[in-house]
Amino acid sequence: MKKINMSGAGDLGRAIIHRDTLALAPTYKREYALVVDHAQGSEIWDVDGKRYIDFMAGVAVLNVGHRHPAVEAAVREQIEKFWHICLMDFYYPQGVELAEKLQAIAPMHHGARLFFGNSGAEAVEAAIKLAMYKTERYRFISFTGAFHGRTLGALSFTASKAVQREGYHTAVRTDHIPYPNPYRPILISKPGESYGDTVINYLENEIFRTMLSPLDVAAILVEPIQGEGGYIVPAPNFFPRLRELCDKYEILLIVDEIQSGVGRTGKWWAIEHENVEPDILCFAKGIASGMPLGGIIAKEDVIKVWAPGAHGSTFGGNPVAAIAALATLQAIEEENMLEQAANTGEFIMDALCEMEVRHPSIGEVRGRGLMLGIEFVKDRETKERATELRNDIIQNAFEKGLLLIPCGSNSIRMTPPLNVPRPLVDEALSIFEDVLTAAEKKYL
Repeated sequence: MKKINMSGAGDLGRAIIHRDTLALAPTYKREYALVVDHAQGSEIWDVDGKRYIDFMAGVAVLNVGHRHPAVEAAVREQIEKFWHICLMDFYYPQGVELAEKLQAIAPMHHGARLFFGNSGAEAVEAAIKLAMYKTERYRFISFTGAFHGRTLGALSFTASKAVQREGYHTAVRTDHIPYPNPYRPILISKPGESYGDTVINYLENEIFRTMLSPLDVAAILVEPIQGEGGYIVPAPNFFPRLRELCDKYEILLIVDEIQSGVGRTGKWWAIEHENVEPDILCFAKGIASGMPLGGIIAKEDVIKVWAPGAHGSTFGGNPVAAIAALATLQAIEEENMLEQAANTGEFIMDALCEMEVRHPSIGEVRGRGLMLGIEFVKDRETKERATELRNDIIQNAFEKGLLLIPCGSNSIRMTPPLNVPRPLVDEALSIFEDVLTAAEKKYL
């Protein structure tokens, strides 16, 4: 089990952490010694009474903040009615109403249907099973740096950390190609060529020519913004070309919006920034404000091939989770949180870009809306990764009352709730620059 840095934890927190190490599996990997007692909005208090600004939102889950009053009220009301009956076998209005709402905001324009599970990994499993069923093909393409979950099927596509795959024989035939990361390109572009074009040209002219027939490929699974891989915004022209390639070879395009969806980027779905329509969309995390819910939205002509019983879930679309999702989506709409996310994200991005001028360890600031990443380097010319500096920033920010989490090997993500108040943003940015300054003195 990873030895946790106990700095910042109080006496009660230390005692609970000790009990945790004796009771839970060593696979749990904690970022710092946070032991939560209660939370509200964009703030958290630990069991020793210390208050924190939450700039990680349960790993981009709490898009409307902790315990949003409308979500809390809806959940309480539903619990007083019934908790479970199994949507696979029976009917209830909460499941239908949520499906209809997601149909209305889906990035497909000619009809879509829903399937509900409980998590992001289950959403990916459903998507790859549907792709196989629809196309009668068995091969897939994914991208280096990707994270799509830890079940054996989803793990076949995950490629963000070797430890996540070590010791497991993955279940699906998947080929990985470079994600179109313009800051760290792996492939060589031709003069004047966008790196997005470079990646697509490599796939079609090299992979499809020498290694893999496109006629064996059921689907391409991709994140509109790569999450665990470093919050990487893809290079221009990548997604339009990818859509064209999928259409050419009758390959399904699956977008993983588990971390980027439900308003996180200032639009309902990050793929909307690309003006591209997917065949299948995976969602989870922010959909139900922490209640266990995930699933897929698929085009009508794709999902209608599924026969009754071809896939299922006992708890998927649970009525309590469904009502939490409906309340979450309604709160985002009624409180204009898409606009808030876009505006607050622009404000934070501008502030970080100003810091970049003052701080040589910031290699790149990137993101959309409130899905923001900061990559740290030892030298901007060589782009040598500054992992220890990044880790120091996260630990010291925690000790000063700001919750951040890493992504990639040397980046930090900022994913506060979409409705985070501006005074808390100002306070968080002040703490962030203070700990950044201290870390650069220590490591540069």
